Amino acid sequence: MTAVALIAVLVILMMLGVPVLYAFAGMTVVLSIYYGIDPSSLMVTGFWSVNSVILIALPLFIMTGYLMQAGGVATRLVRFIEAMIGQSKSGMGTSMIVACGLFGAISGTASAAVASIGQIMIEPMERHGYPRHYTSALLGISSLLGLLIPPSITMILYAVVTRQSVAACFLATVGPGLLLIGLLTLYNRFYSRKFPEQNTTGTGHTARFLHIKKTGFEAIPALCLPLIILGGIYGGFFTPTEAAAIAVVFVVLIGFFVYRELTVTRFTRCMVQAATTTGIIMIILMFSFVSSRAFTLEGIPQDLTDLMLDLFKSPTAVLIVINIFLVLVGMIMDDVSVIAILSPLLMPAVSEIGIHPVQFAAIIGTSVVIGCNSPPMAPILFLTCRVSNTTVADVMRPALSLMFWAALPVMLLSTFWAPLSLYLPETLGYLK
Repeated sequence: MTAVALIAVLVILMMLGVPVLYAFAGMTVVLSIYYGIDPSSLMVTGFWSVNSVILIALPLFIMTGYLMQAGGVATRLVRFIEAMIGQSKSGMGTSMIVACGLFGAISGTASAAVASIGQIMIEPMERHGYPRHYTSALLGISSLLGLLIPPSITMILYAVVTRQSVAACFLATVGPGLLLIGLLTLYNRFYSRKFPEQNTTGTGHTARFLHIKKTGFEAIPALCLPLIILGGIYGGFFTPTEAAAIAVVFVVLIGFFVYRELTVTRFTRCMVQAATTTGIIMIILMFSFVSSRAFTLEGIPQDLTDLMLDLFKSPTAVLIVINIFLVLVGMIMDDVSVIAILSPLLMPAVSEIGIHPVQFAAIIGTSVVIGCNSPPMAPILFLTCRVSNTTVADVMRPALSLMFWAALPVMLLSTFWAPLSLYLPETLGYLK
């Protein structure tokens, strides 16, 4: 129960409005005082834990996301996808879903997808009869494909804190990510039938072909990015960290010399934003390592495992409780905090009931999709409402419906059907 109490301290501080960084620091102080551990030794442990080459990929992928937005890469991707599948009413929603998935295959961030794709697609979708509150909800859920479609910043963090292969964790969430795309597309196809047609004009086959050809030609450099990143990683040409560095260089070259929308001022702003975001993540990660070290020294993960197995005899019951716990905590914490704190804490429990750590990556990743769109914190949903100029009260109902019919089934299948997340890592030889 000590672990629960410490997490409660963290949650209470965050609910009181304490910034996430200081909330983690406060939990660490309480932890060191309660167990009588020298804080200086814990901080040394935290410092050396974040001193990892793998973590260099974080600022690079984060910078890639900001540069895509500032350099016109995201705009070209969305225009091409819209030209391909966005001519019909349901096609507009499908375009947004696919665009978010493709954006995630380059930058691995949800917030950048919300800002980029939301600004481009919300107005056109409204002209096709989509209510703004539904569009916002669809964008909020779809943007989190960036956490599932590799490369994913969340999966890099998970791999570091649980000492798993980054490439294996990337592959573990491909199946759930593709399934989420499919379910969101099906939901949108049926739900959009009730929307009235507004301000749309038909185009001939020749005009549409020319439009696809034009937007496709412009999007070629942007479409090469996921091929370079993922093909390079799984082709054995370079590591995820090297792939992130190549992605940054490629986006910079595209933005400056191909699309010519990236200026020195925008580039500088992107670097500042990426540095700020990375700094926050790294400090949170350092404090999470400190907490995990103290938890391990006191045997808390094993005590928590014994408690769960005593209370719930069935592995199925344990998994359901873990799912509920992850979603509830995800309603209050952001995805980085959930991964950093709960992954090492719950790992012994899921390992005890036969869940592979790589499968647990998919379980915790899909639970974050629900938590990040659920009040009271709902960071992605609030960001979506700010971009689309709507209120959370209006967006909440369609968001809950999308989570129930799409995100929840994906989480449950990831939990109880191991091949969904383990088939690709096993087939490509990333699991022993």
